[in-house]
Order: sequence, then structure tokens, then C-alpha cells
Amino acid sequence: MLTPQQLDHEYNARAAIPDHPQIFARWRADSQAARNDMCREPDCRFGPSPGESLDLYPAATRNAPLLVFIHGGYWRSLDKQDFSFLAPAFVRAGVAVAMPNYGLAPAISIKHMVRQMLRALTWLYRNHARLDIDARHIVVAGHSAGAHLAAMMLAADWPRWAHDLPRRLLCGAVCISGIYDLQPLVRAPFLQADLNLDNKAAQLVSPTNYRPQVATPLVTAVGGKESAEFQRQNRLIRKIWPHCFRRDVPLPSRHHLASVEALGDPDHPLFHATLRMLGMTP
Repeated sequence: MLTPQQLDHEYNARAAIPDHPQIFARWRADSQAARNDMCREPDCRFGPSPGESLDLYPAATRNAPLLVFIHGGYWRSLDKQDFSFLAPAFVRAGVAVAMPNYGLAPAISIKHMVRQMLRALTWLYRNHARLDIDARHIVVAGHSAGAHLAAMMLAADWPRWAHDLPRRLLCGAVCISGIYDLQPLVRAPFLQADLNLDNKAAQLVSPTNYRPQVATPLVTAVGGKESAEFQRQNRLIRKIWPHCFRRDVPLPSRHHLASVEALGDPDHPLFHATLRMLGMTP
């Protein structure tokens, strides 16, 4: 069992990337440029609380497939607008992109964040005709904490959540550098004050404690320069959900923050794998 200090070393990804402030600044600048160039419907409300809004970047094609990207930030930081830079390549390929926000810790618990993402996907599905998106081709993707939330969406029992939803609401999920067993985070000092996780809460929101009822395709990825624990978590979800797992996309020479950039790179295999999941030919 890892000590608390070892857990901090393994899971505190920003501490391992000295230039992370510069990377975040570049993301913000690239995202602002992307928003300036693209059509979008900003801050669409999908729930009652202040954090429950999403930005929609529509495709030029009618009845377009939809990629829903959930941002990371250890459930306690960052914003949907920090990741607008991922949208242009998909929009140019004929894919609409939705980027939801969620409330952040310590103001709300991870359990409530999961419910907020359930509301976001429900809102998008129910409004697909008005939004001109193809409800048969909705893929959820996420990075880091966002990959955890995306995995929870894959495990969701949609008809139980709302009677008008289909059992197979999603046609795929792309989980990048995610944490799927939250039990180790209970003892990680750098997160305790914000997440306030105990063993029971961690078990409740760990995707590894659920089994998707439908074999919805899952693509995983983790950076080659990420810690041993992030590598282990990536292997773990594939082992727990073999009926869903389709492919792991290698990300050699990428650290935790660089791993998500591959998703929006039109020349990267991760982008092409996502397009195929959306029913598009790369």
C-alpha cells in the first residue's frame, strides 16, 4: 500500500509538470481564438444550479453526430472555456461539440457532479432535434477528472434516471488519463481538504464498482510519461469492463496535460479513433 506521501507524488500531476502555468495560459489563448472563429451557443442551461451550463459548437452539416467533452481539473478547478481549443478539428470534420461545466469542490461533492453530468447528457438527448444533432451518435469524452465523469456516464442506467431515455443513450466513450478507482484519493493529502472523500463516498463514485449494462465501446488513453498510478488506473478500467473496451491509444512522450491535446489534433490516432466511434470516416 502506498503511503500518503507516495500517493501525492503519484496523483498530483501538476506538481510533476513545472511549466503547467504556461500550458494553461496557452490553452486559454488558443481557446479564445477558437471561440472567436467558431459559431457557438454559449452557456446553455441544463440544470438549476449556477454551474450547470454548456457551450455548444454546432457543425455545418445537418443532423451531426455529437461529441460531449468533460473537462478535468481534479473536480476542483478549470472551466469548459479552457478547452474550446479541442473543438475546431471536430467541427471541421462535421461533428458538433458540447462542453459542459459542473460545480466544483469543495462547494459540491463528486456525487453531485455525477448527477449534473447526467442532467447535461439528458438535456442534450431531449433537445437533439432543436440542436440539429443525431441522437444515435453521441460520444462522451473526458480527461483526468473528466474521464472519471465520462466513465460514470458509460455506466449509467439511463431509463432508471429518466423513463424517456433509451438504454443505449451513448454510442461510445473516450477516457483519457482518468481515475476510475477513487479509493486511493481518500489518503492523498493534497486533495483531502477539497474533496472530503471517505471510503464510502469514494466507493459510491468509483466507475470500477459498476458494470455498464450495455457493451458501449470504450477507448482509453494515458500519456507515456504519466505516473505509475495513472498507468494502473488506465489498465484497471479495461480489465473491469472487458465487454466495453475496444482500444487503448498509445500516447508516448506525453505527460498528463499533453495527453488531452491529442484529442483535438486532426493528425493524431486518438482523434481518428474518436471520429470512427462517432460514425465518421477519418
